[in-house]
Amino acid sequence: MFSEVARVIVEKLSNVNLLTLGLLFLTALGSAVIAYWRTVEHKSIRDFFDFAFPAEVILHPSARADVLFWVTKRLMMPFLLIPAGVTFVAAVGYGTHQAVGWLFDIHAPLIGGPAGPVTIVIFTATMLIAYDISYYLYHVAQHHFPFLWELHKVHHSAEVMVGITKDRVHPLDDLMNRMWDGVIPGICFGIWSLIALDPVEIAIFGINVYVIRNILMMDFVRHTHFKISFGPLNNIILCPHWHQVHHSIDPRHYDKNFGLLFSFWDRLFGTQFVPEPNEDLKFGLIDRDVRDYQSLFGLYILPLKKMGGHVVRLFQRRPDVIAQPQDRSPS
Repeated sequence: MFSEVARVIVEKLSNVNLLTLGLLFLTALGSAVIAYWRTVEHKSIRDFFDFAFPAEVILHPSARADVLFWVTKRLMMPFLLIPAGVTFVAAVGYGTHQAVGWLFDIHAPLIGGPAGPVTIVIFTATMLIAYDISYYLYHVAQHHFPFLWELHKVHHSAEVMVGITKDRVHPLDDLMNRMWDGVIPGICFGIWSLIALDPVEIAIFGINVYVIRNILMMDFVRHTHFKISFGPLNNIILCPHWHQVHHSIDPRHYDKNFGLLFSFWDRLFGTQFVPEPNEDLKFGLIDRDVRDYQSLFGLYILPLKKMGGHVVRLFQRRPDVIAQPQDRSPS
């Protein structure tokens, strides 16, 4: 059953790709205009393009590595990451559906008939929250466990932010994140299938929850140099400038602003940092081998070698080595 759910979700995701790309482009363009208007006093079209596409960013080795990494990962996505993500959610959801249904003797949705708009809105909100707390917990783990950090360093190794830096994530890290994503959202998925919705329907609800989340959190914009703030809404939604703090090499910003869409998790767990409106940030790692991460070998293979080193030390039972903290880098 859950394999059929996963198949339908993948098909629907393919159908909304064009819409998603269009919305992301308009969001990025609008953000560039807003950031330029707030920053530059004497405005012109040429100055706008210099501001939006500064040569020192676009021509940086880190930007070139982002492009190469993005292209190669695009070739993997249809075969690995998207199917894996939806399959894990569908599998856990199906298991939850069966287990809870058996426990409480529920054999059909408690609310019959097609889902109405109120049900869809409430379901979407709860799924967004489930995805977000799931991501927050995994993200914190990435920064505190050396084994996971070696993979996550790929994302933090970007020394400039060019939008597609959002996809500077090791495929194994992506896969593990999708697997973990299947737990909390999967359980939420399964419970909802018993309350009011058919499993295939709740995975789609018009636009997939991944798409809604990505549009709301402005993932492309938050991985640029545009200092976009949402004002009072920052207390709910994590704005791009606050996420850029997470990539900063300033020690004050280590292990801060882990959130994905919502900012209140950081406030609740004491990991929030609010930057000054015009605070300039420098991105990257402070590790000695930071330059090694600006090539495809460094982005794909080096993290696996370092992870292997942690596994070897673990099996050699050398607690004095294992207990040492990982290389310090911006969090």
